[in-house]
Amino acid sequence: MISQFFVLSQRGDNIVFRDYRGDIQKGSAEIFFRKVKFWKEDGKEEAPPVFNLDGVNYIHVKVVGLLFVATTRNNLPPSLVLELLQRVARVIKDYLGVLSEESLRKNFVLVYELLDEVIDFGYVQTTSTELLKSYIFNEPIVVDAGRLPSLGPAALFMQGTTRMPGTAVTKSVVAHEPGGRKREEIFVDVIEKISVTFSSSGYILTSEIDGTIQMKSYLSGNPEIRVAFNDDLTIGRGGKSIYDYSGSSGSGAVILDDCNFHESVHLDSFDVDRTLSLVPPDGEFPVMNYRITQEFKPPFRINTLIEESGNYKAEVILKIRAEFPSSVTANTIVIEMPLPTYTARVNFELEPGAVGQRTDFKESNKRLEWSLKKIVGESEHTLRMKLTFPQELHGNIIKEAGPVSMTFTIPMYNPSRLQVKYLQIAKKTKTYNPYRWVRYVTQANSYVARI
Repeated sequence: MISQFFVLSQRGDNIVFRDYRGDIQKGSAEIFFRKVKFWKEDGKEEAPPVFNLDGVNYIHVKVVGLLFVATTRNNLPPSLVLELLQRVARVIKDYLGVLSEESLRKNFVLVYELLDEVIDFGYVQTTSTELLKSYIFNEPIVVDAGRLPSLGPAALFMQGTTRMPGTAVTKSVVAHEPGGRKREEIFVDVIEKISVTFSSSGYILTSEIDGTIQMKSYLSGNPEIRVAFNDDLTIGRGGKSIYDYSGSSGSGAVILDDCNFHESVHLDSFDVDRTLSLVPPDGEFPVMNYRITQEFKPPFRINTLIEESGNYKAEVILKIRAEFPSSVTANTIVIEMPLPTYTARVNFELEPGAVGQRTDFKESNKRLEWSLKKIVGESEHTLRMKLTFPQELHGNIIKEAGPVSMTFTIPMYNPSRLQVKYLQIAKKTKTYNPYRWVRYVTQANSYVARI
């Protein structure tokens, strides 16, 4: 059971607060935010998702820049509470359409009504958007999504303030179009988070894909739908290479290490023709989660060169090459690189005509940050740095710098080559408005290159 639930803004403002049991002192939200903002324990810059302070367990997740927090004095399974916080965020987004500080403030009555139905005296009752419809009576106040940063379904899986590119799924599942019409649409996102570690010579040491097929349904009447994947999709290691392009679909073999499905999915024909049948519940939900640990072609290559140019100076060349097609564009790219602790000053030199790039030297933790607004496929970008030291060099500068880490988002690209071939509605009506496309999104979970 949890004692409190609250949502804080990036500034620490208390947007939503509910005390269920009254066994934790007042001001816990302020205590939590002060501890998280100035976290310096264990040599880490950010607070872990779970920590204990004065006998109180604080458990939190970051969702599109907002902190969703639960407190308890009981020894609860942390993964249970973390999952609860993610589901509460998803339910609120289903009803508000857009999850942001403004939408929460404008709909605080609806949010509190949802919380009272989801959690009772600290115990979870339900997190189903569909079941909650019978108990929720307030109408959402729609926030104009055009004035807000676009928030897609994938944004719920991102930690921090980085946000996903735009999507049309920014309206409440209980709101109607002007004129009282019901939106008869369904949206599918294939979201893949990749983790790759490169050696100093550029070889791949570890690689993994954590994928989710996310769906959001606006269909009335709960019709049955069928979703088809690649014909040559394989579950479990069967000895085939992921680079085998002999599949009948022409997209190459897709080999999943393991996967799991939403409770509404029926697998009667999955082993035969790789199709799923389900009756989608209202709101946003993961149809399928999967994991791939076999080597795949990484979207970026990172090369670093460090040379000493005197007793008090060194030069660093950082090169990023996009390995995906030129028709695809990555955005919100951030490259970080720890520098030697005795670095006093850094001079940056960008490419001639560079647009949408920003460099910064975080002197407090001696870290380089290079941000690029976008990178077009098959392009290459280089950053040169001149490091200045206050004293003569001691030790090996290469061992004291790095590794290079990278975060990014690539719309309409997935390295696993998993495809949704088609989505069929069993009983079609004239009101349904199907689209012949699925949105693919790739983002970095852990993308590291050693120096």
